[in-house]
Amino acid sequence: MSTNQPAHHPKPAPQPSAPPPTPTTRDTPDAPEARQLRKILITVSIALMAVIASVTGLNVAQTHLAVEFDASQSTVLWIINIYTLALAALLLPLGALGDRLGRKPMLLAGLGVFGVATVVAGLAPTAEVMIAARVASGVGAAMIMPITLAVITSTFPEEQRGKAIGVWTGIAGGGGILGMFLAAVLVDVADWRWLFLLPAVLVVVALGMTLTSVPNSRETSAHRFDTVGALVSVIAVVGLIFVLQEGPERGWTAPETLAGLAVGLVATVAFVVWELHRRGASLLDVRLFRERGLSGGSITLLVVFGVQAGIGVVLFPFFQAVLGWSGLLSTVAMMPMAVAMMVSSGLAPKLAAGIGARATMAAGIALAGVGMALMALFVSASGGYLSVLPGLLAMGIGMGLSMTPSTQAITASLPREKQGVASALNDVTREFGTALGVALLGALVSAGYRSAIDGRLHGIPRNAADTAREGVANAAEVADSTGPHASDLLHAAQQSFVDGWQQAMWAGAAIMGALLVYVALRGPDRELRDPNRALRAPDRGLDGDGLDRQHAVDE
Repeated sequence: MSTNQPAHHPKPAPQPSAPPPTPTTRDTPDAPEARQLRKILITVSIALMAVIASVTGLNVAQTHLAVEFDASQSTVLWIINIYTLALAALLLPLGALGDRLGRKPMLLAGLGVFGVATVVAGLAPTAEVMIAARVASGVGAAMIMPITLAVITSTFPEEQRGKAIGVWTGIAGGGGILGMFLAAVLVDVADWRWLFLLPAVLVVVALGMTLTSVPNSRETSAHRFDTVGALVSVIAVVGLIFVLQEGPERGWTAPETLAGLAVGLVATVAFVVWELHRRGASLLDVRLFRERGLSGGSITLLVVFGVQAGIGVVLFPFFQAVLGWSGLLSTVAMMPMAVAMMVSSGLAPKLAAGIGARATMAAGIALAGVGMALMALFVSASGGYLSVLPGLLAMGIGMGLSMTPSTQAITASLPREKQGVASALNDVTREFGTALGVALLGALVSAGYRSAIDGRLHGIPRNAADTAREGVANAAEVADSTGPHASDLLHAAQQSFVDGWQQAMWAGAAIMGALLVYVALRGPDRELRDPNRALRAPDRGLDGDGLDRQHAVDE
């Protein structure tokens, strides 16, 4: 049981002659004051922003990395992707360890590791040093990210928790775009190595505020840490994320891709079997996915973050290769969606309190689907930015409305002593959704582009036509070498990309429609329950000897 609340037992209250049990020690006050809660929220938000900014920041510096380190495109992609791979793989084990060892010490240690690794990456002399630093940054980020949400869910009283989670989800959703914008500014006005300045500064601020503002809490379990489950979960996540990241580059039927898929699937099955065997002593009780809140919240986040990431894959080539914008201007064009997402994330808890979590999630999903349909209907090279802006705004509002109650549903499905695990599960779902969305929507756009451009290359020199088939950016680069065919080739490539865009957007709208039906039928209950009440009813039939016995004891 959490150290900042008295232990909860489902058994009948003792007779008056028997004194009630009392906790042995406490790390935090029972009810932090409003001012302290604000400081806690600001602290974990700054720490989260440092992690999120590092996910997307290097995307704007791919060319600079290739030149600086004389690196291939494959090496550059590893520099970018290895951070996300390490982060996703270690979220569950480190989230669970944070519950046991103490959330404040884990947050401080994570900030320390992340900060040092960020400085090393900024000064890296070679690609090999950069990759090693990015791995270390991912480890530190995996220590930070689940703890930031676990601190909120274990510290904030129930009536204020939804609003705080709304702030957290807004930063988690829109922070990546904001980080990319700041990175693009630094690359344009300074040097790509300055990209690491922002995360480093955020880490220093977060460290100081954590020491003075964040209370400590930890949970002492009656069971040993599930080491086997932790190791198998790492293998499963690495295998599956590797496939989603490398499949588009290496090919979906390449031996490395198929091997990664096999390892990931076998490890996933082994993890489920092992966790069912461990039952109440498991790292993640997979039986909880029978709960509407956990399954509905996880699936919603998976799809919503997948769509968000996939939209980025579509938008940046449209802005840069079709409209001819710079990287900085393209990033600015994404800001309305990010702002709408962050604002609606903050408003979602109030709406959920009025109409219910399921209805709020459904409204957000419907809006996001409408946004994708609007972009599919109206996008055009001649219409420019205004042809996609209404869809971007609708998507931003819809994603913000759906993310906050989904996150609340996940954290409310696990007891307080498992909030590190709940937060890590939320984060792993986001990372899987992001990788899946990039792979799926990116593949749909590429396939639609190639299919459309084949019939528009008549009269184009063969070598230029072959290059143009690789992508709209390749077509724009080779167009000048085709002489009188330049304008025809450029027009063909731009129109073909729009065709591929429409195909991807309609597919995304269909996915959102299917998700809407699922949430309407199987979404979380109208009111989300307190995490402390989760798993307490012995008549759930989840454990033969009663899951109410598996609870943390006070320190």
